[in-house]
Amino acid sequence: MAQLRVIKNRMGAVKTIERITKTMQMIATAKFTAASQRAAATKPYTEGISGLVHEVSGNAPEYDSPLVKGPAESVKREYLLVITSDRGMCGAYNGNVLKEAMLHVRACAKAGIELDIEVSGKKAANFFKFQKIDVKERYELGDKPAFEDVERIADKAISTFGEGRYDAVRVVYMRFISNSQQVPTTIQLLPMAQPGVEESGSASEGRADVYDFSPSVEELLDELLPRMIKTVLFQSFNDASVSEHMMRMVAMKAATENAKDFGRTLKRQFNRARQSQITTELTEIISGAAALD
Repeated sequence: MAQLRVIKNRMGAVKTIERITKTMQMIATAKFTAASQRAAATKPYTEGISGLVHEVSGNAPEYDSPLVKGPAESVKREYLLVITSDRGMCGAYNGNVLKEAMLHVRACAKAGIELDIEVSGKKAANFFKFQKIDVKERYELGDKPAFEDVERIADKAISTFGEGRYDAVRVVYMRFISNSQQVPTTIQLLPMAQPGVEESGSASEGRADVYDFSPSVEELLDELLPRMIKTVLFQSFNDASVSEHMMRMVAMKAATENAKDFGRTLKRQFNRARQSQITTELTEIISGAAALD
């Protein structure tokens, strides 16, 4: 009887876990759909402004900007922004992003480069605290990053980089490629490789586009380059949000299926134990009746 009671209690606990994980899967699915729509809505603008910068800069090979060339002398210091989630239950999402970040941290340490690390998400903050690595600042943008919040982060990075305090500004996040593929990625926001320089040679072989700019190319790029950086960073946050919800949806679906499988296993164990108990009781009854005769 005690064994039956234990198995029955475990069956109830597994059933409860199954309901919880199923609910979390449904919530993650709804959030993934919303986040996917936001990322899809901003992607054309990101690609458009990137193409525009490439087109304009192709006509300004001599354009001089600290956002492109970086500091005159290396200061042996970089800025690193790590984007993770505030919550767990999303499979290997945070683990893969933090692993990618640590690869860069170790590479910088080996090269003698100091890092100013800033994080978005509680998981990254807790991880670096556990690793005894100082975090300069922590941001909490939530599941729906607003452009205004991302813009403040980008403005700060642009300002400090323009002052020559960093050799590079990089971002580590989970890049969303498709529903079945999310890749931890490190991108370099600053200094920006001058767009159009590599392509200009091959493009000029087929055609040569000449434009008259008003205002001047320099004034346009002074406006477009910071906006492009903000847009790329905002797209990175959106991609990270989509990847998080996608991986949580998959993880909760797997957890629900595992709970169902384990529940079926416990059901079989319960039936066997119950059958064994019934058989034992029948044997005892028959033996008792035989002894009376």
